[in-house]
Amino acid sequence: MARTQVNPTRMELTKQKKKLVSAVRGHKLLKDKRDELMRQFLELVRENMELREKVEAAIKAANVNFVIARAGMSQQTLTTALMASKQKLDLFCDSKNVMSVEIPQFSVKTKTADENDIYSYGFAFTTGDLDDAVKSLADVQQDMLRLAEVEKACQRMSIEIEKTRRRVNALEHVLIPEAQANIKYITMKLDENERSTQSRLMKVKDMMLEEAHHYNDK
Repeated sequence: MARTQVNPTRMELTKQKKKLVSAVRGHKLLKDKRDELMRQFLELVRENMELREKVEAAIKAANVNFVIARAGMSQQTLTTALMASKQKLDLFCDSKNVMSVEIPQFSVKTKTADENDIYSYGFAFTTGDLDDAVKSLADVQQDMLRLAEVEKACQRMSIEIEKTRRRVNALEHVLIPEAQANIKYITMKLDENERSTQSRLMKVKDMMLEEAHHYNDK
């Protein structure tokens, strides 16, 4: 519906046409962005489900091994074995821009490259079940980092998708129809004014011809 406060002038008509062109272009770009975000979001959701199942299974297996190790060792020996860590991990957080969304990227740097440095205890008084538990947790480390990345990416993408969806709807259901209605309203008013002006000119012309005819008769 046209806004009655719009001035029915040719300048305003040009302004509304430019506004409509910009709104249509912006609507297409935002729709493309929304669709691409949805595509990447669904891929991340699928990866998130797979990673979560894998990580939960690995942690469950590690817990089972810890329970078995505790059953075969004294509480004091187990506590002493896990009291101090041998390996040091440094966590780094970076980010990348995907469709205007900052996606986190985590990486870990170990103090040493030796894989056996995950064991902070000697093997003389501990069981193999404890070794299996520690090893299973170390093996799932990268999957846990990737899971954290994916879950945060899904969270941020869902927020951006919602924002983009609202903008698309605002353009599609408010701005574009409003500009179209304004253009129609102004065009109608200009045509009406033009017809009125043309009618007055024709009437003036007839009056001038009539006066000229009477003048010639004299």
